[in-house]
Amino acid sequence: MAISRTRLDRFISEHCQVNRKAVRLYLAQQRITVDGIIIKNVAHIVDKFSLICMDDKVLQANEARYIMLHKPIGVVSATKDEQHKTVIDLLPYSDKRELHIVGRLDLNTSGLVLLTNDSRWSEALTQPESKVEKVYQVTLKNPLTSDYIQAFEQGMYFEYEGITTLPAKLRILTSHSAEVVLLEGRYHQIKRMFGRFRNPVVALHRSAIGQLSLDYSLKVGESRLLTSQEVAMINNNS
Repeated sequence: MAISRTRLDRFISEHCQVNRKAVRLYLAQQRITVDGIIIKNVAHIVDKFSLICMDDKVLQANEARYIMLHKPIGVVSATKDEQHKTVIDLLPYSDKRELHIVGRLDLNTSGLVLLTNDSRWSEALTQPESKVEKVYQVTLKNPLTSDYIQAFEQGMYFEYEGITTLPAKLRILTSHSAEVVLLEGRYHQIKRMFGRFRNPVVALHRSAIGQLSLDYSLKVGESRLLTSQEVAMINNNS
């Protein structure tokens, strides 16, 4: 049974198929614990990752998972695809089908992808008001000029959506490469922004989300669990 946030009495009632009166009795008898603590309050709030036990029998013990993947080119950011390998296919974890992607990359973009089973964490990272920076390394077909910097800072109007992009930072690295920092993730945004200069993107790679940088000890296609410090680092961005 997967829940987001709900009252403990509702969880016990639905999980054990008993009425609320029986649940109140269980609580009064001190038979139920949440995260190791005896709970008597029927209105106590639990979530998907609360450890819930009754009479020392585990009713729920979901573990929050936070994963970093070094995404290759040619792999889609999807849970299923009939034509291409997906980022989920690359993962070695037995519970990978329960994960979802936090901030997708398109087929021809490589770099940092985050995956989790914690929807509140992913929503906090992706909602526009969070303004979490995403850092990209871009290789262009044609040379760059300083005009690009101002244009990215001002934002660009996308007629199809009827919106103006948030200010973006552009730092020229070489004549044909730049670092771009976005606060949002519009459809093919970077390619479309450089498209205003008729300058095709040759390669695109995401190197960081907020304060969390891709671990380059991971080979392309490899993944690992985030450390508790890295999860906290991302939480501090949201």
